[in-house]
Amino acid sequence: METAHKISFTQKSLPSGNIQVKFFVEDTQQPMYGYLLTNEPKPVGEIIAEIQERMHQRLLAMSGLNSFSLNNRIKEDHNFYLFSA
Repeated sequence: METAHKISFTQKSLPSGNIQVKFFVEDTQQPMYGYLLTNEPKPVGEIIAEIQERMHQRLLAMSGLNSFSLNNRIKEDHNFYLFSA
């Protein structure tokens, strides 16, 4: 997994008790931003590792022709959203 990009984030407590993490990935080729929903506060290192892991999984799922197959559909993750800036 690549760790060449810089990730910055802010956290906000929601009325539901969950923590919303808004993050920015500063990459020279394709900057991105997104949101991560967690059940409890986590240390900075764990949050960055979770963002990197979920980004890696998302990019693997989107690469190749498997994303067009009806049998191997990409599972939606309602706790992680990633957008191109």
